Amino acid sequence: MAGLKEKYKKEIVPKLMEVQGYKNIMEVPKLEKIVVGIGLGEAVSNAKALEGAEKDLPIITGQKPIVTRSKKSIANFKLREGMPIGLKVTLRQEKMFDFLDRLINVVLPRGREFVGVPRNAFDGRGNYTLGLKEQTIFPEIEYDKVDKVRGLEITIVTTARTDEEGRLLLELLGMPFSKD
Repeated sequence: MAGLKEKYKKEIVPKLMEVQGYKNIMEVPKLEKIVVGIGLGEAVSNAKALEGAEKDLPIITGQKPIVTRSKKSIANFKLREGMPIGLKVTLRQEKMFDFLDRLINVVLPRGREFVGVPRNAFDGRGNYTLGLKEQTIFPEIEYDKVDKVRGLEITIVTTARTDEEGRLLLELLGMPFSKD
């Protein structure tokens, strides 16, 4: 299924060149990667928390996650340097386009009272981060087999130089931004 990638090459690139006035096709912003991460603060006290999330993330992304570890010790949180505190997956190429296609057309519209994703979640360099409150919004996840509802963070990294360029790229790809 190369639907979104084909749409990008055939429709979105020419439209961006026309609207933004790019002279060279290499100037057109493109998707670089998508990083899907789950933060597991409870992994400090509950070693089983990592296992549950390790089952869900490959089902959602189709790729094996890597464990993220704490960079420094924080006594108040009983956290020591090097402890596992999350999982992440970096998607590129076909898997990235397939995931984004599923996210836009299947997952986000499933949310209750969905009115769109926030327009202001850009980082200043054209990258967009979206937080989801629960992994059960993905149709691949069986609700009965979930040990705990966890949130996850999806970062869409683009080659856009500004937030406006990044927003235009994502809008043309079909990202349902809210009206406000």
